[in-house]
Amino acid sequence: MQKSEYTGPLEQVDSCCYRIPKSYRSDMRVDGLIFASETLLDAIRKDQAAEQVANVATLPGIQSASFAMPDIHWGYGFCIGGVCATDPAEGGVISPGGVGYDINCGVRLVKTNLFLDDVKYRIRDLIKGLFYTIPAGAGRSGKYKFDSTETRRLMTQGPRFVVDRDLGVPRDLDHTEANGRIDDADPQEVSDHAVKRGSEQCGTLGSGNHFLEVQVVDSVFDADVAKVFGLELNQVCVMIHSGSRGLGYQVCDDALAQFRNCPQKYGITLPDRQLACAPAESPEGKKYIGAMRAAANYGFCNRQLLMQQAREVFAKELGRTWEDLGMELLYDVAHNIAKFEEHTVDGKKKKVWVHRKGATRAFPAGHSEVPEAFRSVGQPVIIPGDMGRASWVLVGAQGSMDRTFGSTCHGAGRAMSRTAARKNVSDRKIEKELEARGVIAMASSRNGLTEEQPNAYKNVDHVVNVVHEANLSRKVARMRPIGVIKG
Repeated sequence: MQKSEYTGPLEQVDSCCYRIPKSYRSDMRVDGLIFASETLLDAIRKDQAAEQVANVATLPGIQSASFAMPDIHWGYGFCIGGVCATDPAEGGVISPGGVGYDINCGVRLVKTNLFLDDVKYRIRDLIKGLFYTIPAGAGRSGKYKFDSTETRRLMTQGPRFVVDRDLGVPRDLDHTEANGRIDDADPQEVSDHAVKRGSEQCGTLGSGNHFLEVQVVDSVFDADVAKVFGLELNQVCVMIHSGSRGLGYQVCDDALAQFRNCPQKYGITLPDRQLACAPAESPEGKKYIGAMRAAANYGFCNRQLLMQQAREVFAKELGRTWEDLGMELLYDVAHNIAKFEEHTVDGKKKKVWVHRKGATRAFPAGHSEVPEAFRSVGQPVIIPGDMGRASWVLVGAQGSMDRTFGSTCHGAGRAMSRTAARKNVSDRKIEKELEARGVIAMASSRNGLTEEQPNAYKNVDHVVNVVHEANLSRKVARMRPIGVIKG
């Protein structure tokens, strides 16, 4: 059971980084490094997420350090905002807790050629149209039904499976991380129960912190990069945050059951059983990796279908085709995933398993995995905030490759638990408070707004300031919400 506060060391490295030295505990193989500001430090100490950073530092094969981003908060095994890389050549492990239950939870941002004046008198109709078209909420199924054979094909092909059915266009794939398809996915390692859970949920939003927001660009910080991204002041965008739904959850649950005895089998001592892991090259490790990749492809496909439904709603409500409205995908990026990537460690190039648990890839200009359209400036980094303040677009920077295995933050990070958020509301009407801020919000349950109220999150501007100063990713544009749907 987690203690209420972290009381261990946090030594300041620089203005945006704090160290938990490996001397803190005898089982730590590397330091823990937390990217934060003095403003965020008190919030970080309020739970045991920093202790989880130290726990991850004990994993076999871990390289350089155990990292956490400024949106850090308590999670399962790994903290949310945790990053680590393990080298399979040194017995490096794969850990489902380092990916999370919602495999390939991620974000995509859709541009339009609309501006605020074009939609400000239509926003309520747009949000109603989105809410009544796009299924949102726990366990909800959608209009897209796939049998078990089709679902397994979908997990191999990713969004191409539905683009080939005219649910999107090929250029959508070009602007999706890994083109929306993680190689060597193995749907046969996904249980029948997981497949059944996913067969009717592709194209659904889910619950919790997942959302679809209509946003307006309210500030541009880097005009040159914004021009490459196709963003400008007062432009309307649509941000989608969702993952692999019940299918991904079940893949993680199944893996944790299979990994329960792996530490003892492979002689691995862990400070927390939630860190259950296995050598990446072991039979158990390979099975999980194949299933995790398949669930990741499902997550990309889920967001593709969510985007296509949003396009159709905009077209219906505004009386023009989505192509005429310029509803083009800027980028889609995962933030709950483990990927086998090449990085430089102590001056040597290595292939390592980079676990990003509530952390986003942030590759810089020139990187081969950045889409050609953005390679001159770097990868778009999409950082959602709370539904009352702001979200951000950043661009990947070289500092992420030098310091964090190409990673940056993924959002604002919770400042209070869902239980605390419900207690905080009393007789307040969150939808009315949001409307007073200029945000039309609709949710399928009262808790959908209560638990996700703006006060439940850190100020995303403070979080983004840290990664910008640390040169993990650089500010490009800030967006404010004008409408949101939630589960």
